[in-house]
Amino acid sequence: MVSKVSRSEVRENKHRRMRNRFSGTPERPRLAVFRSNNHMYAQIIDDTVGKTLVSASTAQKDVKAELEKTNNVDAAAYVGTVIAKRALEQGITEVVFDRGGFIYQGKIKALADAAREAGLTF
Repeated sequence: MVSKVSRSEVRENKHRRMRNRFSGTPERPRLAVFRSNNHMYAQIIDDTVGKTLVSASTAQKDVKAELEKTNNVDAAAYVGTVIAKRALEQGITEVVFDRGGFIYQGKIKALADAAREAGLTF
């Protein structure tokens, strides 16, 4: 019988390996992205103190009100612009992008591109 590892375990292992290579600092915090079946979540984290500086997700009321659906590419792009605007208000302009073990395409790519267009550099 073939033993097959679940997709979520594979993603978590990828994420763990990626996190060994980079972490967020006060000068350049980490933009962490998580995608579930229903929502997109983005946080800007300072790993030296373990604190979330800025967050945005499609589960928040103000973001959800602007969207028709919360689990498509358009929703991901909107979350990217929202997180970038909130970060710029906090004085954060440069981040390290953490795709969370997800493949850089589709929703993850849309979020990253929208955040770049809104003013974040990574």
